[in-house]
Amino acid sequence: MAASSCARAFPSFECRTDPDFFRPDIPSFGERSEFFTGKAAVVYGLSSLIFRFPPNFVRQLSNKARRNCSNIGVAQVVAASWSNNQQASGLTPAAKAVDAAASAAMAPVEVETGVEKVAAAVENSHFNGENVQFEDLPHLKYASFLNSDGSIAIHAGERLGRGIVTDAITTPVVNTSAYFFNKTTELIDFKEKRRASFEYGRYGNPTTIVAEEKISALEGAESTLLMASGMCASTVMLLALVPAGGHIVTTTDCYRKTRIFIETILPKMGITATVIDPADIGALETALEENKVTLFFTESPTNPFLRCVDIERVSKLCHEKGALVIIDGTFATPLNQKALALGADIVLHSATKYIAGHNDVLAGCISGPEKLISLVRNLHNILGGALNPNAAYLIIRGMKTLHLRVQQQNSTALRMAEVLEAHPKIRRVYYPSLTSHPEHHIAKKQMNGFGGVVSFEVDGDLLRTAKFVDALKIPYIAPSFGGCESIVDQPAIMSYWDLSQSDRAKYGIMDNLVRFSFGVEDFEDLKADILQALEII
Repeated sequence: MAASSCARAFPSFECRTDPDFFRPDIPSFGERSEFFTGKAAVVYGLSSLIFRFPPNFVRQLSNKARRNCSNIGVAQVVAASWSNNQQASGLTPAAKAVDAAASAAMAPVEVETGVEKVAAAVENSHFNGENVQFEDLPHLKYASFLNSDGSIAIHAGERLGRGIVTDAITTPVVNTSAYFFNKTTELIDFKEKRRASFEYGRYGNPTTIVAEEKISALEGAESTLLMASGMCASTVMLLALVPAGGHIVTTTDCYRKTRIFIETILPKMGITATVIDPADIGALETALEENKVTLFFTESPTNPFLRCVDIERVSKLCHEKGALVIIDGTFATPLNQKALALGADIVLHSATKYIAGHNDVLAGCISGPEKLISLVRNLHNILGGALNPNAAYLIIRGMKTLHLRVQQQNSTALRMAEVLEAHPKIRRVYYPSLTSHPEHHIAKKQMNGFGGVVSFEVDGDLLRTAKFVDALKIPYIAPSFGGCESIVDQPAIMSYWDLSQSDRAKYGIMDNLVRFSFGVEDFEDLKADILQALEII
């Protein structure tokens, strides 16, 4: 899993020399290496990775502490203020607070030396782009006690330190547009890549980094970049990785807005595309032979027919020809499918859906090796589309129940797909767990679960199908999926109403098609609701 971005960005907290703050008996960050011996090390002083104040201190910032504490990369430098229980002395309140915290920090604390390797790598590393990104960092596991995706989703990026100074269980929201430097020399060091810090909100945020670390941990990725929406992630990724005059391969079944971007925007830059059936390996081989393909980009499962691509096989074919493989795994989630482990170079998600999971966030992300993600990040920093830190907080919160939600949604969707397939008023059901699905064998091989979305065709026309949708009492009629609330839509109306019936049919979108996203409601309630709606028609 990825080394913590927080550890990379914030290796130490220290106070500069000042009559009120100077403690010559406490070693600085640069001096503490002499205390390391063996596998575990004893760390003294103020320079531990996460500066933890005693619980009896109030967390607030005095003017004195603000002037004398070095920039640790967050908008509000958090210092311990004077406790009401402390006895008076000759020192100023701010000095007493930091002095007391320093004394508490002098107690030996055992840490794994691997964490210190990260800190050392930070000091000697080079940067990519203007924000805090590092090369050649050790690829560390979070901890041996985080063995399951559920535990990782809860604790990754937080339990072992997040770089934000707090004793709170939950990650704070850092609302700021910019980050300050105490002196011009610090700014110059930052610009010349000798100092790790943030600079501007568009280039990074401590709260957002925690969310990125969680996603990286789940995907087994070296790096993750969060953006303002799933479409932002898709478009910026394509613009960053495909050169002018390049060629891409994509699939017939995909999110319509992605198709529009590929068909209408990319050609303005001389970028062409070959569109193939998701399961047509022969067509992919032909495209790779006849074109200098930059990348293959598709969803798996796809939207709305849940077609599945053999990621391992496609990756081998593309890599032999020097082409990248990008998989949009939104329908699968990081729990049901590990696209990177199967051979993909980058996995993309609309975090709006399952990852955030509460229908209250717009976000998108890409995960993969730092060399590729940094290319996208550099363009992202220019184009904008930065994720609001409040949205990042909601993603962090939502991910703590990701495994519980997905487990419930997997179960409900699988059972309802079987019920629907047996119902006389349903012509066809599209769900990868069913043996009738064209890529059932692929899905069974590469997925741990099949997701919470089921698409099906009602035995009827546009109006009869709309009558069924309107008769449902639990789901909302809305254009999304993956949240706690069930959502239903009729793609011919919701997503393709601007096209004629014949043009919709070219994409396989029939008037009687329904896409049902199952939430976390009780299965029996949802089943009863669907059956009563079918009875009405």
